[in-house]
Amino acid sequence: MDPRSPEPVDPDRRAAFLDAVTELLAAVNEREQRQRTGDTRSVAAELTEHLGVDPRGLAVLTEDVSALRALDADVAVEVVVGRTEGARLVGIGGGEQRRHSSLSEIIEASSTWHQYPLGAVDYQRTPSGPDSERRVVAFGLHLFHHGGAPVALLARAASPQHGQEARLEVVSTDEDTAVAVLAEIREAMISHSVLRGQVFSLSANPFGPSAGGVTFVPRRPVPADDVILPEGTLEKVERQVLGVARHRERLLAAGQHLKRGVLLYGPPGTGKTHTVRHLLGASPTTTAIVLAGQSLSLVRLATEIAHALQPAVIVLEDCDLISEDRSFHDGPQPLLFEVLDAMDGLGADADVAFLLTTNRADLLERALAQRPGRVDLAVEVPLPDDAARGRLFRLYANGLPLTDDALEDAAARTAGATASFVKEVIRRAVLLAAEAGRPLDDAALRDAVDELTDDSQRITRSLLGHPGEDGP
Repeated sequence: MDPRSPEPVDPDRRAAFLDAVTELLAAVNEREQRQRTGDTRSVAAELTEHLGVDPRGLAVLTEDVSALRALDADVAVEVVVGRTEGARLVGIGGGEQRRHSSLSEIIEASSTWHQYPLGAVDYQRTPSGPDSERRVVAFGLHLFHHGGAPVALLARAASPQHGQEARLEVVSTDEDTAVAVLAEIREAMISHSVLRGQVFSLSANPFGPSAGGVTFVPRRPVPADDVILPEGTLEKVERQVLGVARHRERLLAAGQHLKRGVLLYGPPGTGKTHTVRHLLGASPTTTAIVLAGQSLSLVRLATEIAHALQPAVIVLEDCDLISEDRSFHDGPQPLLFEVLDAMDGLGADADVAFLLTTNRADLLERALAQRPGRVDLAVEVPLPDDAARGRLFRLYANGLPLTDDALEDAAARTAGATASFVKEVIRRAVLLAAEAGRPLDDAALRDAVDELTDDSQRITRSLLGHPGEDGP
């Protein structure tokens, strides 16, 4: 052998050398972690002690949760974990990197490189109602026992900026136990849902001022006397929307279906939305989901939520925006089909009402407006007649120093006006009196009527729903 040639390296010595380097790097990393956090306890060590085995050999079950249901998931986890004694909640350090790592990756990195020490639990405040909030676990590890088996559950909130939904990750020495835990959480998300019995809207924008796309709306009662409609109209709507829910057992016993659709149609400003508010206020235990504008695209999700949280009402405002007759367009209307599929997909025993409003019933797809099982009742909310306008003026002037004669005169001079127009007349009268520095009186009301019926206010009248001289 040439003395200048390198001596062959023994494979065993090479492996031993590499192991030594690995241990050295791990030790250096652990020392840095200790200096930075003052805590040498890693997630892997904590899980090994809790589970009784090396967690790297266990399967991790993962369940993604829609941002719209993330709040329910947090409540459900608390319910399921709270059924056992000795449960603990610990945090995981490691900065933002942990949010991009699965529980399996965290366990592996923690075991091999001593990354991810225990740390503080991350929380965030999330609306749980119109006037309430809940402290939600944004990143935390639940350690508990279920049926005698040790379980670890990592709960993380949604991260819209990273395109990540909320997620639950469960590991146990018994995989069937992990499956059972996730099943119980799904059930608790329904039985303990914070959405049940609330009024809320859905949004496709997770960055808005809402709970992951859920915006809670106060349920303010609107007395029936404040809903000015032709005689008998409100009673018909109430019977179809509320009466079915009241008599559900009798209807089911007679073999009758519960799901129903009600269409309120008429010119803008005549009181369709006001009528909807009355119906929602008159059913305080009913879950109500309001969709309008771009959120109409979430009708399928809304239907799934309504079915789970029934009795429920789904309000589709200005549905003509998505349900125009297909003959007006070159191709099909996918969103229309989603509405139809959602309405058809519910079982006959589903206590879910679809409440639709539109300003243009003539544009509605016949399949939506006329076929049984989709819309069972179509009710016109017309322009108020003379008597109705008089009632509207008295309603909006309640408590103000205006005489009955002045209110009747204003009603007579505003033929064809909508409820919105009448409301603006009263507001304008108060404003004119304030600007003039005098008390509100009948003269201010006359001035307000004169101003809003003047030719120069034609566009304003149109914006308030007044059809003008050419009719609706």
